[in-house]
Amino acid sequence: MEPKLVLLIALGVLGAIFLVIWWRAARTDERLGLPSVIHTAIGFGTNFFDTLGIGSFAPTTALFKLWRVVPDELIPGTLNVGHTPPVIAQAFIFVAIIQVDLRTLVAMIAASVVGAWLGAGVVAGLPRRPIQIGIAVALFLAAGFFTISNLGAFPAGGDARGLEGWSLALAVGVNFILGALGTLGIGVYAPIMVMVSLLGMNPQVAFPIMMGSCAFLMPVASTRFVQKEKYGLKPALGLALGGVPAVLIAALIVKSLPVEMLRWLVAAVVLYTAFVMLRSARRDDSVAVDGAPPTP
Repeated sequence: MEPKLVLLIALGVLGAIFLVIWWRAARTDERLGLPSVIHTAIGFGTNFFDTLGIGSFAPTTALFKLWRVVPDELIPGTLNVGHTPPVIAQAFIFVAIIQVDLRTLVAMIAASVVGAWLGAGVVAGLPRRPIQIGIAVALFLAAGFFTISNLGAFPAGGDARGLEGWSLALAVGVNFILGALGTLGIGVYAPIMVMVSLLGMNPQVAFPIMMGSCAFLMPVASTRFVQKEKYGLKPALGLALGGVPAVLIAALIVKSLPVEMLRWLVAAVVLYTAFVMLRSARRDDSVAVDGAPPTP
């Protein structure tokens, strides 16, 4: 059997297992209900532009925070759980159409999955303030990558479709770290784009590596968030229901758009949200010192 087909079958099985776990947990959850129009619209918009190369975690985090969709401590879990089905859809498309060395792809995916499992266990048990600070750091990094991308400062890359030796070992180690950090809401597309380009690979390879890594790591990480109920159920459903059709429209119909101005706008909003998140962390810390619980 074709190795790529085996990988896609494994992805489909993993996705199906996650959906079963999510459904079994959700149907007994008192929070279960239809997502709002806002929840679904956020899912559609962020995943549409994610498919075109904008990224979804940072914009979703910004919208969640500014519109007070979920409490800050539930943002990482909601991002991972809700964006899992759309990311799996993206992975099927990009892994199928873009050529990449299967050994490199599988090794990097495996590393990210292990990192995500360990990272989700830590993040799901963190109190509110460390999560707020971690999200703020993730947003600052995202704003920086948006700026670098718009300035055309990413490495040019090469023609290689795979890695071996020390370069493969380095890429695997970096992907392990990115898998762990991704559970906190740090998007992996820009870091993977930089890494594969610096290692002499074709920048297009970043798409199947990024989507494949996320598609395998997010169900694993999301299962831990679901088990601990450390996510917003309705917003996550909205991300999933709005996100899957958005991915199909963007990847199969629209395919490309001039998004440079949108990146500048997203960078500005994300940067502002990072400062708001830090302010919330500082306020919650002050309130906690006074002995009263923080408010969402």
